[in-house]
Amino acid sequence: MSTKVMINPRNAYGETLVALGKKYPNLVVLDADLSKSTKTIMFAKAYPERFFEMGIAEANMISTAAGLASCGKIPFVSTFAVFATGRVYDQIRMDIAYSKANVKIFATHGGISVGKDGASHQMIEDIALMRVLPNMTVLAPSDAPQTGRIVELMAATMGGMYARVGRANAPVIYDKKDLRSLKLGKGIVVNDGSDVTVIACGTMVEPALEAARMLKAKGVSARVVDMHTIKPLDTNLVLQSARDTHAIITAEEHSIIGGLGSAVAEVLAENRIALPFVRMGLKDQFSESGDPSDLLEKYKLNAKHIVNNLLQLLK
Repeated sequence: MSTKVMINPRNAYGETLVALGKKYPNLVVLDADLSKSTKTIMFAKAYPERFFEMGIAEANMISTAAGLASCGKIPFVSTFAVFATGRVYDQIRMDIAYSKANVKIFATHGGISVGKDGASHQMIEDIALMRVLPNMTVLAPSDAPQTGRIVELMAATMGGMYARVGRANAPVIYDKKDLRSLKLGKGIVVNDGSDVTVIACGTMVEPALEAARMLKAKGVSARVVDMHTIKPLDTNLVLQSARDTHAIITAEEHSIIGGLGSAVAEVLAENRIALPFVRMGLKDQFSESGDPSDLLEKYKLNAKHIVNNLLQLLK
């Protein structure tokens, strides 16, 4: 369960890269003029000869990373989520996905909790864009320890991968020792329950846990699933949750179109499972500039609204 200790997942990313740099002499890191924000600056200081500052040239960064991968390197490329996917989609599609290049894209500043930077920097389509690409694994870690473990697994696993985290500090959910058995493509039941299921990813896992605590006080038992891997989706866990509980909600800081909610809905529909189901996320709209907590409230992406949706479904 969450401890309310706050650590920024971006820091975990930077620290893990430094540790991996010692383990993998062929690991290299590329950034697009945002290394202080993405925290790749930690790797740049530790291994300056293996860090490439590409400037504001994200498309070139992706293609360069694919070239480095073809030479046996393990490239991690980083920038904000809005630049890491939308701005460079053609390069990712052809140079990484189609070519099956071993490139790891790690994006920060995903979702609307970027806040006052506004819609131009609040990426809510990246999971959908990456999920539709063949040969692409899509990840959304929920806290700093899990971020570190997922980065380790990204480095150790062949293939193109995309991971995204938010901008803000995040409550710690996991102890590092609990993550030793973590596997890509296998969700985690963080809180078990028998009445309803919340399948969440990334920044929405902690609000889902808070909602479960609030529901317990109302006599409702809520299962919370941390679906850190959105592709390949843990289909078995989705189906098991549908069998074990009476309703499912998905929660993501992303558009409801094409993301986690769509992935879960596809599984339920293809297996002819009919149960009360709601996708929580941005409803086919852009957000706006504002304080992150105000935006999450306005677009109904916090624990209170998870509780309201689940109680409505149970009626």
